[in-house]
Amino acid sequence: MADERRESKYAPSPPPTPVLEPGHTFASVTDKISTIVLTRRVTTGWLVGFAIAFLLMMMLFYALAMLFLTGIGIWGNNIPVAWAFDIINFVWWIGIGHAGTLISAILLLLRQQWRTSINRFAEAMTLFAVACAGLYPLIHVGRPWVAYWLLPYPNTMGLLPQFRSPLMWDVFAVSTYATVSLMFWFVGLIPDLATLRDRAQHIVPKTIYGFLAMGWRGSARHWHRYETAYLLLAGLATPLVVSVHTVVSFDFAVSVLPGWNATIFPPYFVAGAIYSGFAMVMTLSIPIRKFYGLEDFITMRHLDNMAKVMLATGLIVAYGYMMETFMAWYSGSPAEWFMIVNRMTGPYRFWYWLLIACNIVIPQLLWLGKVRAKVFLLWVISLVVNVGMWLERFVIIVVSLHRDYLPSSWGMYAPTKWDWATYIGSIGLFLTLLFLFIRFLPLISIFEIRALVKETEKR
Repeated sequence: MADERRESKYAPSPPPTPVLEPGHTFASVTDKISTIVLTRRVTTGWLVGFAIAFLLMMMLFYALAMLFLTGIGIWGNNIPVAWAFDIINFVWWIGIGHAGTLISAILLLLRQQWRTSINRFAEAMTLFAVACAGLYPLIHVGRPWVAYWLLPYPNTMGLLPQFRSPLMWDVFAVSTYATVSLMFWFVGLIPDLATLRDRAQHIVPKTIYGFLAMGWRGSARHWHRYETAYLLLAGLATPLVVSVHTVVSFDFAVSVLPGWNATIFPPYFVAGAIYSGFAMVMTLSIPIRKFYGLEDFITMRHLDNMAKVMLATGLIVAYGYMMETFMAWYSGSPAEWFMIVNRMTGPYRFWYWLLIACNIVIPQLLWLGKVRAKVFLLWVISLVVNVGMWLERFVIIVVSLHRDYLPSSWGMYAPTKWDWATYIGSIGLFLTLLFLFIRFLPLISIFEIRALVKETEKR
């Protein structure tokens, strides 16, 4: 009996779910992924989804036209809540864009093979989220037609931007992040663009893909230069994961307002960005995986690993909430402690406790392997986290502003229909770009999946 117990105790654990389902060849991988772009007919589902997304994007353009003609008075911003939906949505979109850089750059440097099936999709999602985020620094300043004043351009008066302003930090951080992410995404696409060029039947797509492939022929010299450039861009993108949302957190942390002036904000914001980014990757990849029959490429191992990353970053966010409350109490500052009490018991208390439920309580289900094995439950939890992370920005910005040091200046904030139209319209812009990406570019990296096939055959 003792020998049996010893054997069962040290029995080998079952093998992990494979990164790629067995049975694939180079040809089958190329056919399945390239067919979605080149030969598969546009489905009714794609047309309906694109139409809805396009209508929402048109609503965004209408809301922006009204904003430019009328002014930001159409928003619900007031005194004391001068920052509202514009900054809430800016920070939310920047956070969503972080998962793509993390999956592509950091996991590449750490040689994590499970990133292969989701990195291309996540990189595209990063670019689209940054495009949505980039709208808000332009429109919330009130005079977007002079947004070039934010840049150090040559002018007669020799005036320079105010580099001590967090708005300036945002401009440089987001523009750098967008530039490096775009280069990283495009360089990774070049071998697959050459594949589409060679397999395209019509002259128009063949010409376009050939132009974008920049003469790629798959020679040893091309591969050597590609791998060097890709690795260098990954090294550049890696510190951006930490630096960009750290700079965004400085928008609040450098102030003297209770609820904002906190040194924990930089790591807490970075963890929250990765948290919401992975939640959005899972929210979008699960339906795409189902509708395009990609279950053998985006396996349960990918979903399980993403769920574990969400759980880990969610615990860091929960720690940030606890430390924020503890430090408000430990500081002995009446204003800081009132801010925490106002969040929990004030007029916005429902949104605060809903935030706690979405970001801390419900995601604890991811500890259970049975929950992580249910695709629908993972999708629901990822949606809940996306809602919770938006509410987190709402609580940090609105609840901290509406009651500050001077009770006579307290006020309430309520978003107008134009606030909601701009926000929902930005989601339409994001989804429109996503649908176009799915239709015209490979969702999954063809050459990296073929490399996995080769390694599987060796085993």
